Amino acid sequence: MLFNSIIFTVFLPIVFILYWITPPKYRNYFLLLASYYFYYSYNPWFLLLLIGTSAVDYFLARKISLTENKKRKKMFLVLSLASNLGVLFIFKYFVFFYNSSVEVFNINSKLLNNFIIPAGLSFYTFQSLSYTIDIYRGKYKADDRFSDFLLFVSFFPHMVAGPIVRYNDLMPQFKIITYFKNINWQSFATLVIWGYFKKLVIADNLNLIVTPVFNDVMAFSGFELLLAGFLFVIQVYCDFSGYSDIATGVAKLFNINLTLNWRRPLFSKSLHEFWKRNHISITTWFRDYLYIGLGGSRVGYNRWLLNMFLVFVISGFWHGANFTFVIWGTLHGLFYILEILLMKKFPDIKIPAVLGRLYLLGFHTLTLIAFRANDVTDLSYIYKHIFSFSNWNYSLSTLLNYQDRFYFFVIFIAILVLFFKELNEEYAIINKYKNVYSFLKPLVYIGFVVLIFILGNFSANTFIYFQF
Repeated sequence: MLFNSIIFTVFLPIVFILYWITPPKYRNYFLLLASYYFYYSYNPWFLLLLIGTSAVDYFLARKISLTENKKRKKMFLVLSLASNLGVLFIFKYFVFFYNSSVEVFNINSKLLNNFIIPAGLSFYTFQSLSYTIDIYRGKYKADDRFSDFLLFVSFFPHMVAGPIVRYNDLMPQFKIITYFKNINWQSFATLVIWGYFKKLVIADNLNLIVTPVFNDVMAFSGFELLLAGFLFVIQVYCDFSGYSDIATGVAKLFNINLTLNWRRPLFSKSLHEFWKRNHISITTWFRDYLYIGLGGSRVGYNRWLLNMFLVFVISGFWHGANFTFVIWGTLHGLFYILEILLMKKFPDIKIPAVLGRLYLLGFHTLTLIAFRANDVTDLSYIYKHIFSFSNWNYSLSTLLNYQDRFYFFVIFIAILVLFFKELNEEYAIINKYKNVYSFLKPLVYIGFVVLIFILGNFSANTFIYFQF
């Protein structure tokens, strides 16, 4: 079930009404059933996988918490890691490694097609794993009810694409009684409206030009490919942050506050700043459970740099079984370390903010092309033609043939709206004038609603990060 599907517009009001008329002591049970139905609508069989992996982690976390023997604790943790990572390997990476082995070793065997990846597999397994690891580290006691833990993993707004919420941020909210009168309607409305605007008006309309370009890269000039890469930067940001906004807004209908996942990353002035603002929940997850697990900064200088590099490479591979994702992660790891080395060598140099933002946006565009390219062959062609400036065709003739002029006008206006809204949030340009802001805010969001119905793409396109 997609947030931008018709069935969700029926599902959400029904769940909302039934939740608030259910006696408080049964609400979590109802919300768990609703969440399972939400996931069941994708694929009934994958619901069994979700329940199974959650049950295994709950059982192993209890074992870790109850035993005093360190070796047994570690054994139970390893079992949890093996079960979760094993499921990830089977569904996301088995076909990749099998086909790679067949091709590299010239084995006389057929190539396999990709398995269908369960929606949100990486997100809910990482959330469940964080609980088990935290129990092992002694942060919490595994004394939660089984049903509460299942709800913690599968709460429907964030289950399939995040944000990945930590135990101490979400679980306590399930254990308190809240009231209908406490619903923050303003936050719900603004988050959901802005999220749908980013998804339906910007991301899904950009998809109409970005996807054809990347599916037929040889038909376009280097400049057109670079422009498509920049448009994909906008698309993936609006698609994913739009999902997070909708999820956070929907959760507020049940008086649940999800963690912040985005802080206007495209305004960053360096790669370091970018990764403090972009997809915050997964970035901090890799920091806390992979980077620290590798030794973090409690090792020698060269090993510390290697730890950071490995985190980026592994996070790239986490996105999918394709060498293009590894290239994307590798480039980010190399430039992240390069920034550290330059800051260490030239600590007093201050880069102008404009140059920093241009550097970040340019680097992000070029590397996200690797993220979006269908395979390494296409990526090689794209980079070759982007950096062969003599072959550029500034007319954009091929690109403009894909859609009419009105489409490009709509895209231009939508991106301008995105820019000015995020600019205002970044610098509080209008917010500082309280009377003006309180008058304009409702009018602006009414305008967003109107634009959604006039310009929105209602084809129920899936969210990009559902595949991860």
